[in-house]
Amino acid sequence: MLLVGDAAIFESAVILEYLEETQPKPLHPADPLRRAEHRAWIEFASAVLNDIAGFYAAPNEAAFKAKASQLEQRFARLEARVAASPWFDGATFSLVDAVFGPVFRYFDVFDEIADFGILAGKPKLARWRKSLAARPSVRNAVSADYPALLRDFLGRRNSWLSGLQARTAA
Repeated sequence: MLLVGDAAIFESAVILEYLEETQPKPLHPADPLRRAEHRAWIEFASAVLNDIAGFYAAPNEAAFKAKASQLEQRFARLEARVAASPWFDGATFSLVDAVFGPVFRYFDVFDEIADFGILAGKPKLARWRKSLAARPSVRNAVSADYPALLRDFLGRRNSWLSGLQARTAA
């Protein structure tokens, strides 16, 4: 939530658009068609985040594998589009980059549990993920204890992934 005076703005994409319209350094492309494409990829990131929630909350192996497959397909589509040199669309950091920072942050913890193959064979995503992780604004968007907090959150889900995490930690 973002407070502007007495008004509360909620939902990440809406907050980003508000900041885009009110701050001096826009992060969307100037060209309307490219800007629309970026907005579509921001919506795509929201769908990926929903799939991630289904992945970590899947109650059994079958549901877990189905969500992993769905995520792998989404990331394959993203791999086909991303420039990753070093950012989503090339040399300029954009709002698309900003929204995918949290997406990849989940995988920093998931990768400690096991290699689920979701991001395997996607070299452009690997480069982009590395660039995002190194960017101070992305790195400092969460506290240093974020991985531990996420592992704790996952452990309380009573899900297939929380069981895998417990076995890995043992």
